[in-house]
Amino acid sequence: MFLRAALALSAAFFAVQPAFANDSTAELGTGGVILSRSDAVSMDSENLFISREKVTVDYVFHNRSDKDVDTIVAFPLPDIEGNPYEMPAIPDDPDDNFLGFDMSIDGKPVKPELEQRAFAVGIEVTDELKAQKIPLYPYGDAAISALEKVPQKVADDWLSRGIIIMNEYDDGSGWKSVRTPYWTLHSTYWWRTVFPAGKEVRVSHRYKPSVGGTAGLSFFYDGKFQGQYDTYKTRYCMDEGFENAVRKAAKDSPDGYPQLIENRLSYVLTTGGNWALGSIGKFKLTIDKGKADSLVSFCGTNVRKVGPTTFEMTAEDYFPDRDIDLLILDRAASDAPADSGSAD
Repeated sequence: MFLRAALALSAAFFAVQPAFANDSTAELGTGGVILSRSDAVSMDSENLFISREKVTVDYVFHNRSDKDVDTIVAFPLPDIEGNPYEMPAIPDDPDDNFLGFDMSIDGKPVKPELEQRAFAVGIEVTDELKAQKIPLYPYGDAAISALEKVPQKVADDWLSRGIIIMNEYDDGSGWKSVRTPYWTLHSTYWWRTVFPAGKEVRVSHRYKPSVGGTAGLSFFYDGKFQGQYDTYKTRYCMDEGFENAVRKAAKDSPDGYPQLIENRLSYVLTTGGNWALGSIGKFKLTIDKGKADSLVSFCGTNVRKVGPTTFEMTAEDYFPDRDIDLLILDRAASDAPADSGSAD
């Protein structure tokens, strides 16, 4: 598709260009397991590891009641919004299990069920798409090819209701107008679990995260912090050390633009408050930025650097009042490492 080609082309010029909307791919916020509000089952511990290559989460749950709790536990995948003008970062496009999710309970592998539904303008259109043999996944050639076969009367109706749009682009052989998905796909893994009375249950899951990126920086150009700076400052808690490292990268660059590329990850942590007690008994977060000379910024309390690329935060009776947003800046190969203080 023309959009993919444009994104690849723009990435080639990251070293000299400030970042704008068409230079970006969007990260998809993903989190942990959830269930309906429970007054019986507590989350005694959560050990969370986040890197660009993988997210691993190990839980210990405890049924504090004198009766078994038989319930459904869910892992919601991030919504996939069909939109030819904004490309999300999807690790295993176009697999239904696009994050490569797998899980175990008390060390035994579990194969969860996958529930998928499609919505347009807040109205479910799953059955309509299936009736026309349209894949629910809104990206990839399969959906585009299937939409070409839809009768014109149906296509006109779907256009009027915001289920599809006409995407016009030039791929080098002339302008084309293509029926394109515009619905949103909701996907949730779920499984039934029994929490025995008075006992612990250990649940683990792993997946590959969606990593958004920008060719250049969205918050610094022309020698100063601007653009999305205020938003980034709040979302990623950029401190003085991190900002000084960005300034130094700009100073060391012959054209004044920092030779840095954005990588963004999000983890939805606030669902941890759905369990009994409303808090996580023991919480441990480990962040791995991947490269020793990369810069990283995220919000946390009492964060310690525990390795060349890893940071750790621990807390007890932790109430997850905000999600985790992680910003990693990679250096260009020609950019010498800078002393970035706490941003290291």
